[in-house]
Parts: sequence; structure tokens; C-alpha cells
Amino acid sequence: MDLRRRALEIHEEKKGKIEINSRVKINTKEDLSLAYTPGVAEPCKEIKEDRDKVYKYTSKGNTVAVVTDGTAVLGLGDIGVEASLPVMEGKAILFKEFAGIDSFPICINSKDIDTIVETVKLISANFGGINLEDISAPRCFEIERRLKEELDIPVFHDDQHGTAIVVLAGLINSCKIIDKDIKDLNIVIAGAGAAGIAISKLLINLGIKNIYICDSKGAIYKEREDLNGIKKEMAEITNPDSQRGQLKDIISNKDVFIGVSAPDILNYKDIEKMNEDAIVFALSNPNPEIDPLEAKKGKARIIATGRSDYPNQINNVLAFPGIFRGALDIRAEEITEEMKIESAIAIAEIIEEEDLNEQNIIPDSFNKDIAIKVAEAVKRLYENGRK
Repeated sequence: MDLRRRALEIHEEKKGKIEINSRVKINTKEDLSLAYTPGVAEPCKEIKEDRDKVYKYTSKGNTVAVVTDGTAVLGLGDIGVEASLPVMEGKAILFKEFAGIDSFPICINSKDIDTIVETVKLISANFGGINLEDISAPRCFEIERRLKEELDIPVFHDDQHGTAIVVLAGLINSCKIIDKDIKDLNIVIAGAGAAGIAISKLLINLGIKNIYICDSKGAIYKEREDLNGIKKEMAEITNPDSQRGQLKDIISNKDVFIGVSAPDILNYKDIEKMNEDAIVFALSNPNPEIDPLEAKKGKARIIATGRSDYPNQINNVLAFPGIFRGALDIRAEEITEEMKIESAIAIAEIIEEEDLNEQNIIPDSFNKDIAIKVAEAVKRLYENGRK
């Protein structure tokens, strides 16, 4: 039986992938009185007097909303909120399986930024955190920015920051193998959407200066006149020597290629233009920007993709469960850049240095220690900041 049939059958059989379970059994009248009326009035009155006690008496502190508008779903694009629901349910079970976090899909049938922001704000009392998912760029940047400003709970766009964190973890370990200082890398990024922008910003915050972003029209630089707001912002802090041209030109003499764009846009001759010990992260799904065998033919030393059937899978599940676990545990009001960097370091350190090699720069997604280590890193950073 092929994957398509098996996937459809399991979704039909189970009628989706999530359900609500009760933590309190109701077998007697006393049980009913304690869990509902009249006993339920007691925590209600406590919370009325001190709203902070909502974390003490309800599930808010361990519950995350998975919010989408269905405009950038996996590799499927703008497929609508109903069609996005299986993915959001899948995200919810990943939160549960990897970090013990309860989450629920919130699919908003609007592409209007104001409507989405207002809707999330109105329902935020139910949740300890907001995970934005599969919202198209550049709208996703404004939605996240406004929600972070207007809410007092963590807001995290996983397509941006989850990808960036795992990419950074992979680069940290790659640099150990090729014996280069990560801050000295020359990096070209193909794709100026949510992931490409977030990766660039995180690497800049780490101290990497030579970053070049290419969109479908070529290099982004200050003098380009067709840039939207976020690309103009990035032009000010990337491409320090104003290189111009298409990706195939810009990739010359770079140490690292990171692709979050489209399949099959490079060949081995392009990789041959890169510096010795080239690192290629071709992350377009389901088909990468260059096939790993083709990249190897071009003398790439380290290759990663977004696929599970090749070595070195860059998978967001390595990041978001642990980050939210740590943020919820410490009641963080936001997920900071420092938390993201510490999370990347924690992911990288899962692999012992003696086990590092070109085929093993990223830990396996099923390693349950990862979420624990990432959560510990987030909490440790928070505690150190309070001292």
C-alpha cells in the first residue's frame, strides 16, 4: 500500500489526530460537585480576585494555540483553512508527544492582518503560548510583531524561528568538522520568505557579518528598487559589499549555501564555485534546491536537507517543543533571540564531538532528550538573567 493511501486511511479511521481527555474522573455525585457545580465556583472566585491564579487552577499554563490562516501550508501553498487542519492537528500531536504540551488548532478564515491579530488577542486568555504556523510572508512578520507587542505570553512563528534554530545548530556542528569559526563564514541564502529572513536575522544576531540573501530575482541589495518593507530592512544589514546578480553568481566563493526556496535551482557546477569544504543546506520540501548526490558531485563536504530519507534532516521538531516547554515552565512573556541561540547550542551539543561527522551533524528527531535539553537551556538562560 502506498503512502498516500495509508495516510488517507489512518486519517479517515481515526477521524483526525487529536482529542480532549479529562484529567478528572466523574464517577460519583461528589466527583461532579467538585469538578463542576457547585465546586467549580471556588477556583472561579479565586481567579476573579487574582487573575494570575488562572495558571494555578486551569490548564492555561500548559496549553498552546496552533494558529494558521492556511496560506502557506507545507509545500502546498494557499490551500485554505479547512485543508490546513490536518497539518495543524499534526503539529498539536508533536507538541504532546515531544514535550507533553496540550495544544489546539486555531484556523482563522481570514487573510486580513488586523482580523488575525484581533482574533488571537481575543482568545489568548485560554492559552499559555501562541504558535503561528503556515502563514505566508510578508504578512507573517507583521502578525508576529504585533502579537508579540500586544500579548503577555510567548508568540513564536515556527516556520521562521524553528527552522532558523535548527539551521544554526547544524552550522555549529558543521564548523566543528571543517574547523572554521562560525562568525567567519560567508553565507548565501536562497529564499526571502519567512524562513530565509529568520535564518538571516538569527545568524546576524550571532555575529555573522557576511550574509547574502537571494530572492527569485537575484541578490538583495540596498539600491534595488523593487523590494518590499522586510527586504529593504534586510538589505540594510546583509550583503556588505553590495554584490549583484543571480543566485548562480552570488554563490561563488561562499562557504555555505542555505536554501529555503524552490526545488532544483542549482547543479553541481554551481557548488564547484563555492569555497573548499562547502556546506550545503538544501531545505526545500519535498524536493531540495539541489539533490544531495548532485551536491556531492560538486565537492560539497557537508550536506543537509529537510527530508527524513537523507542524512542530516533539518527538522523543526528539534526546536519548538523544547522551546515552548521551557517558556511555559518559567512563565516567560516572550521567546527572545538569546533563547533561540541557546536552544540551537543545546541541540548541537546533543551529538558528542567524537560522534560528529559529515553524515551526522544533527540529532535524530526521535531523541526525546532534545526537548528536555532545549527546555533546560531556555530556563537556565532565564534564571541567569534574573540573577
